[in-house]
Amino acid sequence: MSQTWTIFSAVSVLLAVQLCIGEKSCTIWSSAGHVVQRGSSFKVYCTFNCKCKGSMSSDHPPTLQSHKELNLTTIYFKVANITKNRTYSCQCKCPPPLDPCGLDISAGYLPERPKNISCIYKGKGNERGFVFCTWNRGRDTFLRNNSMLWVRTVSGNHTDETVAHKVSSKGSDIPSAGFNVSHSVRLISVWVETQNPLGSAVSVTINYTLSDIAMPSTPVLGQPECSSRECIIIITVEQPVWTQHLEVQYRAETHTWTSSPDSMSSVQDRSISSLEPYTLYHFRARSKFNTGLWSQWSANISSWTQEEAPAKELDVWFAEPASDFKSLRVYWKEPNVSTARGKIIEYKVRVDSRNSGLLFVTNISADARNYSVPFCADCEVTVWTCNSKGPSPPARITTRHTKVKVRQQFEPPQDVQVTADNHSVAISWRKPDAAPLHAVYVVEWYPEDHKLEELRWLRLGRNDNHAVVTGIKPYECYEGAVHVFYNGSSVSRTRFTGVTTLESAPAAGPSVQETVEGNQVKVTWIEIPRGQRGGCVTQYTIYLEDGSGHRQPYSIPASERMRIIKDLSPEVYSLWMTASTATGEGPVGQKVKFFIQEETQLSPLLVCAVVAPIVMFLVCLYHSSALKQRFWVYFQCLMLDVVPDPANSKWAKECTQEKGKMNLQLQLSNSSVTAEEEEPILVDVEELPKQNSDICAPTDDSSQLPPQTGLSPETEPVTLLYPLTTYIKSFSHDSDSSDHTQTSLDTNTTVDYISSHEPGGMDEEDQQEEEEEEDEEDEFVEMLGFFPSHNSFIEPLDFGGKLTLSAVKIDCSDFFQNS
Repeated sequence: MSQTWTIFSAVSVLLAVQLCIGEKSCTIWSSAGHVVQRGSSFKVYCTFNCKCKGSMSSDHPPTLQSHKELNLTTIYFKVANITKNRTYSCQCKCPPPLDPCGLDISAGYLPERPKNISCIYKGKGNERGFVFCTWNRGRDTFLRNNSMLWVRTVSGNHTDETVAHKVSSKGSDIPSAGFNVSHSVRLISVWVETQNPLGSAVSVTINYTLSDIAMPSTPVLGQPECSSRECIIIITVEQPVWTQHLEVQYRAETHTWTSSPDSMSSVQDRSISSLEPYTLYHFRARSKFNTGLWSQWSANISSWTQEEAPAKELDVWFAEPASDFKSLRVYWKEPNVSTARGKIIEYKVRVDSRNSGLLFVTNISADARNYSVPFCADCEVTVWTCNSKGPSPPARITTRHTKVKVRQQFEPPQDVQVTADNHSVAISWRKPDAAPLHAVYVVEWYPEDHKLEELRWLRLGRNDNHAVVTGIKPYECYEGAVHVFYNGSSVSRTRFTGVTTLESAPAAGPSVQETVEGNQVKVTWIEIPRGQRGGCVTQYTIYLEDGSGHRQPYSIPASERMRIIKDLSPEVYSLWMTASTATGEGPVGQKVKFFIQEETQLSPLLVCAVVAPIVMFLVCLYHSSALKQRFWVYFQCLMLDVVPDPANSKWAKECTQEKGKMNLQLQLSNSSVTAEEEEPILVDVEELPKQNSDICAPTDDSSQLPPQTGLSPETEPVTLLYPLTTYIKSFSHDSDSSDHTQTSLDTNTTVDYISSHEPGGMDEEDQQEEEEEEDEEDEFVEMLGFFPSHNSFIEPLDFGGKLTLSAVKIDCSDFFQNS
């Protein structure tokens, strides 16, 4: 006995040593096993093979868990409400190092009872057929399931043994199974059994009669042959048993399927009518025995119907450019497929005038949606769309605005109301009571200031009084109008503005430009870019700040682009602008600075200093008769068209009749005697033949001039010298020597008259008056320094003979030449 105990003890020690030095350091297990139901709670235990301090972890990478000690070698962890597969492991540190132990826990559900079992029967020949069954296995168990389809057949009065068939669910979430049956089988009974590690479930038993689940094969469709309204399809049903029913369906694009009338044939030419021209149609078919199930749908085939000429006129509208009154832009909407009835090749536009007839016809590309035509007050614009089969009916727009004659005055739409939400705009109006029968309403809308680029419209009927507009861009300001048309002519309209769906304060300020004009500044600005307005701008604000920091705001309507600020004091100013919507005011735009200068005014002393000499000069001119006469001569020379010619005067002609004798009336030069009181003194002058042809030839040689020349009726001087001038100034005296003339010539003075006295016959008073006049003339020449030094007033002329009419004729040509 003692020997046996000794052997047992030795074996125990050996086993203990082997366990301590083995591959695993512990043993792990679960109180619920390695497969548990989801949502359950259990404990995981770990017993170590040696005394050590152990730990427990879960998942990957391992996460330490708060375990509890059961005894010196065993720990455990309580798992509560498990929801997925988990992995647990234990490890301890003891020499030598050992591998940890682990456990995989699978969490799942019990299998549900299979339901909705469905079986079909397809004949494969004259003796045998094939039954195919599917069912719904229920929710996913998250575990590996094993399912079997059990089948029991009845042939005549004989019941066959129950047979299990393997279930396949590869490539599909729906499990299925199939099996062959003989044509002698009348009834079948089927059920499904499913099991997993947690348990099993069995469906109810379903009984079928083969004739009730019989299904013919899927029909085969040939390519349809289509006209504009009908398609013919060849349908083939390959079936050994004669099928009784055939269903064909068709649809255009994404429309719903429509079934054609039922018919029967193994090879069927099916005609599908009532189709639309130039439309892509899809076709499919299925068949059925007299009893049983419909076959599966065939594959879809597609075909286009042929074209027809468009049957409806275009939806046409127009707009007048704001800056160009010489053209009219006509718009049209692209017709849909059912309206176009074919591929649009081109558009045609024609303009007719009631007065001039046809103006022009033009063809436009199929991609165009508008065209500008010359504007005329009474024109009609016609637009067609054309495909390969012909044009559409004409769509007309009349450019004139007319008034419709009805029983009552036809008023424009009243009480136009515009309501906007986040996605659309509702427009309503009140209809006139006397609206004509053929009246139509047109609602147009477009982004502000972009009518020609983004014009949209909606045409409504006579009984409509509201419209819902979609496609409105957020943070965009719209405007538009409600038009009334009658017989193609615009009757009236009511405008609306400031429409927006979503709105915010502007994201930027206007760009400002200033122009200073005296004590005022002209401010102009450019509108904010379209994408930064945030909606409809309601007003602009100009902020003007002076050097002391005082700020003055100026509110301006949104329609204006210029403002003049007046009466500004001389100072440096800062100026900027903002824009506002109904939501709020936007940020400040660019700031500009400008300076108002102080106006410079002439002092009264400076004005008097400039004006006084001019006044004194004019007074001197007025009191000097010699200067007045000389100005009169200048004036006559400048007025060439009114200078008289003495040679052609009445006085000259009378003297010619006296055979060379003439009387010269010399007026007194005494300034104290007026022109009316002066009495003429007659001087007899004998006219001699002209000896020198150069009448106005000036000379600069003063040495050739004799000091004096006497002239009398009894003597004929050989040479007569006198200054080159445009007039003869005569002085009359009261002395008795009036029949003598004297010419006084000095090289330093200007002789401007012919004296009627002899050299010794001039008294002292006359000499004194002559000297005073010469002094005044010298002073005047000095004052008028702008006259040329070489002129006709200081150069004498030599006639080479006696004084003649030709010599005294006024000629101003040399005056302008010397000047």
